[in-house]
Amino acid sequence: MRLTKGEKIFQWFLIVIITMLCIVMVYPFLHVLSISLSTPAEALRPGIHLYPKEISLFAWERVLSTDSIWRAFGITVFRTVVGTLLSLVFMSMAAYPLSRKYLPHRGYYTTFIIITMFFGGGLIPTYLLIKSLGLINSVWVYIIPGLVSTFSMLILRNFFMGIPMELEDSAKIDGANDIRILVQIIVPLSAPVLATLALWAAVAHWNNWFDAMLYMQDKTKITLQLLLRRLVIANMGDPMMPVPTEEEDPAMVKAAIIMFTALPILVVYPFLQRFFVKGVMVGSLKG
Repeated sequence: MRLTKGEKIFQWFLIVIITMLCIVMVYPFLHVLSISLSTPAEALRPGIHLYPKEISLFAWERVLSTDSIWRAFGITVFRTVVGTLLSLVFMSMAAYPLSRKYLPHRGYYTTFIIITMFFGGGLIPTYLLIKSLGLINSVWVYIIPGLVSTFSMLILRNFFMGIPMELEDSAKIDGANDIRILVQIIVPLSAPVLATLALWAAVAHWNNWFDAMLYMQDKTKITLQLLLRRLVIANMGDPMMPVPTEEEDPAMVKAAIIMFTALPILVVYPFLQRFFVKGVMVGSLKG
């Protein structure tokens, strides 16, 4: 098809806008990466840093040799992996019965669940609840309170509603119960939407620092993001963190910690991103 002059101009306009957005998003990443790999003199140089002109690995060596960073990294990986898996399990168990028309009072249950999206107990009541449950200073405080996302569960429910009931009826004739139908039929057919929800949950767990600041007083159990916030944003000193030497600059160490925090989730994202559009669009077709 031949494009009209106006369509060609519009396409070039979109290309320019998207290119500018890419530059705005990619440059900060390259800037921080460049500083983390630069010498102190190069890191302190004002101006644009697209690549390190003088490479130095001192900052990365200091970060990777610090026990507190690896301990926080392990806590973050634990909450991300376990929290994401458990979220998918519990959301699937909630979404499957709500997607079936034969569930008594299904509409009432769905309404009660949706209400939780608009109203919350507040910060102080939530803290008192967490404390009464004995989750203060426990790593499970990162997982249990946010185990089910209402929005994600409703998307999963809508996806389940689009799966033909004939498959379920056929399985029941062969003697399968609801758990077996969910595990062996519904879940395998829902790979796109489950991958999308897993990506959302993993990114949320990986980036979350607020719950660690509220509920975790034990420094050995804080997440990597809270440690990063204390060093970079709040600019607080931490005796467990490496002290820059004469060969280093504090900006180099902070940049290395930022990259160390961001790289794992950036590596995982491309493997799940291809499911993103398909999972969201299919899961949003039915109400």
